[in-house]
Amino acid sequence: MSFNNPFAEAFKSSVDFNQVFSTQRRNLEAASAATQAAVEGAQAIARRQTEIARDGVEAALKASKELLTSGTPETNLAKQAEVTKSFFEATLANLREVSEMATKASFEVFDVLNQRAAASFEEITKATGATAKKK
Repeated sequence: MSFNNPFAEAFKSSVDFNQVFSTQRRNLEAASAATQAAVEGAQAIARRQTEIARDGVEAALKASKELLTSGTPETNLAKQAEVTKSFFEATLANLREVSEMATKASFEVFDVLNQRAAASFEEITKATGATAKKK
């Protein structure tokens, strides 16, 4: 410690700020990539839900026409039960599919952020350790 400047040692940095800034830049890039993956996942889910809704409306219209134009009340009742069962099964399958899409998209986002967090910790550790060893 210098007598002329007693605080000189206190303000010497043991951190490589270029490395820290570089790490933060990569963190922002990873956040951007994670956001992009989330948006793409949401768009894929929205497209699929639109297709599901369209198919559901078409199936409902077709079933309605069949029920209104043919048969006796007894056969229509049996057809109604069959249509209801098929709609229920289709809804469950569609729900499962959309849930799997959402889970996949979430894992993709998590993987990007998780990998970047691990790399960031390593980079910060190296940046602080390398400059501390130089002293």
